[in-house]
Parts: sequence; structure tokens; C-alpha cells
Amino acid sequence: MANNELKKQLQEAEALLSQADDQDIKELAKEEILNLRRQLDSLRPENQRNAVMEIRAGAGGDEAELFAGQLLRMYERYSERQGWKAELTEINGSELGGVKSATMIIRSPLAYARLRFEGGVHRVQRVPKTEKAGRIHTSAASVVVLPEAQDIDVQIRPEELRIDVYHSGGAGGQSVNTTDSAVRLTHLPTGIVVTCQDERSQLKNKTKAMAILRTKLWEMESQRQEQATGNTRRSMIKSGDRSDKIRTYNFPQSRITDHRINQSWHNLDAIMDGAIDPIVTALNLAHLVEGE
Repeated sequence: MANNELKKQLQEAEALLSQADDQDIKELAKEEILNLRRQLDSLRPENQRNAVMEIRAGAGGDEAELFAGQLLRMYERYSERQGWKAELTEINGSELGGVKSATMIIRSPLAYARLRFEGGVHRVQRVPKTEKAGRIHTSAASVVVLPEAQDIDVQIRPEELRIDVYHSGGAGGQSVNTTDSAVRLTHLPTGIVVTCQDERSQLKNKTKAMAILRTKLWEMESQRQEQATGNTRRSMIKSGDRSDKIRTYNFPQSRITDHRINQSWHNLDAIMDGAIDPIVTALNLAHLVEGE
């Protein structure tokens, strides 16, 4: 069904909801509104793309880096459960086996649509293994989720790009290749730097790095346009400054709470092993219920 026809039907259903007195009619109207919003949402171009995900350790030192590593594994396991392909493009490991920063492309037409609300600051509360007094510490890691940009979205001229090839190595026992195929791209006009060391092929690393660079440039331009027109994303969607605390992982109580929808789940071990679909579904449903 055409986008304009869906919008027209949505307006009619919303008008019916506001005017109806009968409770049964109101419930039918609500159901129709939700269904139409779901269809319109699926037609948005960005909601039919791969997802680019960045994870960075925040406040909390070693514990934050260990938590960032757990988040990375959680999203990798979730992708496996969904039958998606998660390609790690860059990782900066820590000495204790955690992650200082990591970037990956999650390949599926559903990836961005499902994971778009994972962006923000994730907070963890637990007793670190190095804590002798048994005190609970609070640490954080940030997650950014972007729709993968395509060639038609961003044009990068060769003279705007500096390409460096170097010998990769993984800190903290991270498994990366050890050939001279790692690629670092520097976009000279903006200063954005992207590296990829996942593949043994220099060409494959360059291709992946270009995909990440295009995505970052596309997001930068989208934010500029939004600011110019005075538009802001709703608080549920990840903010560009990454300052929003969206979720708390409380290990002593085996509870995870998403603060945007004020909802908690209590199977924390399973969630950290990738069973996040109930959370992802709840966030997407709340987005549809709230509407544009």
C-alpha cells in the first residue's frame, strides 16, 4: 500500500478514536492505529538497512571495559539468535579482556529497525571481582546505533581521503589478523578517522571502513539538517551526545531496567547471553504506541 494512502487511513483512524464514545470502537481504532503505524514505520528507508553499532567503555575504569565487552558479546549473540551476520570491524581491547571500544556492522534488513533504541548510556551495578570489601560499583558504557549509509547517501571524493595501511595487533588477547592489511581512513574535511582490521584482505578492510565512514558522515549531515530545521529526536531515540542513561543492569538483583519505558526484566544472565528480544520488542512497541 502506498505511503500516502497509509497516512490517510491513519488520520481517519485517529479521528475515529478521538470522536468515538463506544469503548469497543475505541479499542478497534487503537488496534488499527497501531497496525498502520507499524506499516508506515517499516517503510522508512533507514528501517530497511543494516545497523552500524559502536560500543565504548565509559566511567568506571577496568570494570567499564569489562562491561563494554559483555555488551559487545550480548549483541553478537542476539544477532546469532536472529540469524543475522555481525561483522566486527574494529576493536580496542583492554588488558583484562574487556573492550575499550568496538565497531561492528550487523547485516540484516531488519537490524537497524530492531536495534535503533539500543543507543545511549548503559549502566551496570555489581561487585567487581577485584573488590575485596564486597562493595557494589557503578560503571557505564555507551552504545551508538546508526543505519548503514549507502553510496547514494554520501559521496566521498578521493582527494578528501587519506588511506593508511598498517600492521594490526589486538590488545588484551583479542583475536585479529596480524598481516599488513589493517586500514585507517581519515576524512580530511571533518577529521573523522575509521579503522578496520577484521579481515586479512586489505581490500575487504577498506570496503568495511568506507561503509563505516559513509555512515558517520551521513549521521553528521542528518544531525545538521535536524538542527537547522529545529527538529529534535524524541527522548526514546538515542541522542547524538550519547549522554542519556537508558538502562541499568543490576547484577546483585539479577534485574535489568529500561528507564525510558520504566520496565524491568529479571533474567539478567540470559539477557547478557543475547536474549534481549523482549526488551527490543517492548521498545519498538512503545515507539509505535507513542507515534510521531
